[in-house]
Amino acid sequence: MNKTDFTYILQHPEALTSEQANAVKSIISEFPYFQPARAVYLKGLKDQNSFDYNQELKTTAAFTTDRSILFDYITSEAFIQNEISEFIKQNTTQLKDIAVDAEDISVNRSTLIDDNLHKQIEETDGALDPNLFQPKEIKKAPETHSDKKKAIEAATLISNSDANKSPEALLNLGKPFQFNKAEKHSFNEWLKISHFKPIERENTTEQPKIAKLATPEPNNNEPEEDLEKQKKFDLIDKFIQQSPKISPVKDTTQKGNLAKEQMIQPEALMTETLARIYVEQKNYKKAIQSYKILSLKYPEKSGFFADQIKAVEQLRDQNK
Repeated sequence: MNKTDFTYILQHPEALTSEQANAVKSIISEFPYFQPARAVYLKGLKDQNSFDYNQELKTTAAFTTDRSILFDYITSEAFIQNEISEFIKQNTTQLKDIAVDAEDISVNRSTLIDDNLHKQIEETDGALDPNLFQPKEIKKAPETHSDKKKAIEAATLISNSDANKSPEALLNLGKPFQFNKAEKHSFNEWLKISHFKPIERENTTEQPKIAKLATPEPNNNEPEEDLEKQKKFDLIDKFIQQSPKISPVKDTTQKGNLAKEQMIQPEALMTETLARIYVEQKNYKKAIQSYKILSLKYPEKSGFFADQIKAVEQLRDQNK
């Protein structure tokens, strides 16, 4: 990859191909703190829906000095949308190519059309029965046993289609995490859970040898130096005794339970992404608890969260 290609990719990260992604990866391995290259590579993995995205996101966070900038980047519209802008551009060019027929919409033509319409209404008035054009009342037939049976079979068919899926497929394991701007707590919690272990390096460097210090020769003027030091100490003590004492300032601020005021209920911070993070970390107990909280938070999706809880329980039983 030359300089021109790399500059173009930095300006248009959506144009990154798989071959160029491998070239950017080699650049990152040589210059690990090159932030623009990491951002472009992360965008490429996201567009390819690669299973390496989550791991690369953690690595990028480890090499990033300000993670809030990284969070703003991965939740921006430019990062989330893949081919939307290109699709809009193609549709715009197609719309420009469509031929439009010009039509006369002048006042005279509009008046002529209205006159013809009124004339036709007057000619047909009295010839047609207006009751013929009234909508018929549709009587609702009572629900029979066969209808109930069909509804139950349809619901069973839908549940069976989900039941045929593996727990990994239901929980979207291995797929890239998609954070939005309201999930900053989930992003920080994920980084906290999946932190990197510190690298233990062997201390192979030889410690420099300390040269022996030469013992100083005895000084015969020690009594005079001691007298001068004693005079200085006496002056310091005299200053401390004669100087006015400074009284501490009284604290006028009201002391309250600041921790209680800053407490946030877990329901407000719980998201589906955070529940998925717990599943990825194999913390099944917290994952089930998270989906229960989400089920109470969003009762309209309680059926979906119930299926997620069943899938987590299956994974937990498989990994015992």
